Amino acid sequence: MVTLQKESSSPTMNKTVVLYSNGNQECERARDLLTKLGGELLEYNLGKDFKENDFTNEFGSTAEYPQISIGYEHIGGLKETLNYLKDRKYI
Repeated sequence: MVTLQKESSSPTMNKTVVLYSNGNQECERARDLLTKLGGELLEYNLGKDFKENDFTNEFGSTAEYPQISIGYEHIGGLKETLNYLKDRKYI
């Protein structure tokens, strides 16, 4: 298991992050990482905040959980989000 920690020289996330979750392990890892980066995190949970059909209509039939948006930009799943954060020196 890899633990991701915010580097002391890394910028603080100053954009609102939206996380669509079904509660799986990747969703938990994404939430934990995004919480550590600071900023506002809005988490929407399957069965409570949306239905599977809503998720499929929004992200497509091949989309996996979690799906993450930062600011007004849809980033994608956990892998795409990690790449996005690394490229911008958040992690």
